[in-house]
Amino acid sequence: MLIMKFGGTSLATAAAIERVCAIVERARQRDPVVVVSAIGATTDQLAEAAASDLERGRAILADLRNATEATARALVSQADAAELAARVRAVFDDAAELLGRIGSSGREESAELDALLACGERISSEVTAFALRERGVAATLLDARKLFVTESKHGGADALFEVTGQRLSAAVPPVLAAGAVPVMGGFIASGDDGSATTLGRGGSDFTASLAGAALGAEEVQIWTDVDGVMTADPSLISSAQSLSVLSLLEASELAYFGGRVLHPATMLPAIEHGIPVRVLNSMRPDGRGTLIVKDPPESEQVVKSVVYKENITLIDIYSTRMLMAHGFLAKIFAIFERHGTSVDMVSTSEVSVSLTVDRSEKLSQILSDLGEFAQVKATPGKAIVCVVGERIRYTLGIAARVFQVLEGIHIRMISLGASRVNVGFVVDEDQLAAAVSRIHSAFFPELSQPPGASQQ
Repeated sequence: MLIMKFGGTSLATAAAIERVCAIVERARQRDPVVVVSAIGATTDQLAEAAASDLERGRAILADLRNATEATARALVSQADAAELAARVRAVFDDAAELLGRIGSSGREESAELDALLACGERISSEVTAFALRERGVAATLLDARKLFVTESKHGGADALFEVTGQRLSAAVPPVLAAGAVPVMGGFIASGDDGSATTLGRGGSDFTASLAGAALGAEEVQIWTDVDGVMTADPSLISSAQSLSVLSLLEASELAYFGGRVLHPATMLPAIEHGIPVRVLNSMRPDGRGTLIVKDPPESEQVVKSVVYKENITLIDIYSTRMLMAHGFLAKIFAIFERHGTSVDMVSTSEVSVSLTVDRSEKLSQILSDLGEFAQVKATPGKAIVCVVGERIRYTLGIAARVFQVLEGIHIRMISLGASRVNVGFVVDEDQLAAAVSRIHSAFFPELSQPPGASQQ
């Protein structure tokens, strides 16, 4: 059994969905189970509709419905077009009703917002199943909301693996035994109280990994628009190349600190159950992509990739009360916990703490609470850069080499030792491109520099 997850860019147009169908058809002998993200930027548009006033939100939905119907009609015969269009419209009718219920609270996490965002995967799974059948591939649509169960939390819930596994094991094997391809939407689920939930943005990858672990698949494939996990972001470093093999630790660090291919939690369920994850390019399906396993063969390549996160806010906290005191850090992090905001990097001294966050929705409340017992300064417009490789922990001089090539670039914060597989630091966003380019050139000298890259 093979889990094949296709991302939004792999489904962005009728031609792209045609390619997906061809890829699935080629894998028929391996019993594929198909997991799909929403088509193109559908989820972003649904979120925009929820965050807009009702009139604007309805207009966004109308435009999205028309575009989606056009894509759907281009994939099926005239005989099936009316039925598929009717199913698409039915989901958009649900979306319009949910939009009215959300009203001005669209920016707040809720079951209604999760249900609205789920409409993208409901549509894409319908369209993909129809498109496969149109090409002679028997396909059965499975409602992921009835299979994947989470805690009753909204805006990104944790999956309940045992009950999810039971439901998947009951639903999927009979479809495969009948010679059909199961098709389901990723990202979407139901809480244990029956409410609509999601697995968070990027959660379609997590859906595929959960399915692979629960069903004992031979491999989980993540199909996207790049040739696997790269040595750097190819939109920033045009000479970046794909990596053949990564460890789970390396892939997790890359995903968390800005790697744009994988959801941070994607790999864990599958790889913890001994199932490899492979990242592939749907536009170049003959490529080998990147294989992610728990214990890869030893590699001579120390640094595997340079990744980054933008839109980072650096928070500096200073208080003499920290000196020789216990419980001060606990007090700080209790505030972030209370406001549901994750911290990316932390650095401490005797009387100060510096940390970074990539979400600013609750920043004013956080700063207010911290200001009750410390001096606080928040500086936006920063970026985190991380150099990742599992052999960094065994190799002397990596950090020295990193910072040597960054001469002239203002380093705002350094994290070294918290992870055994990365060296991380914070720079101003306007120096991000230069930092990544210099490091990539230093550790991958065989790859040419991108046109116009600054070495100054």
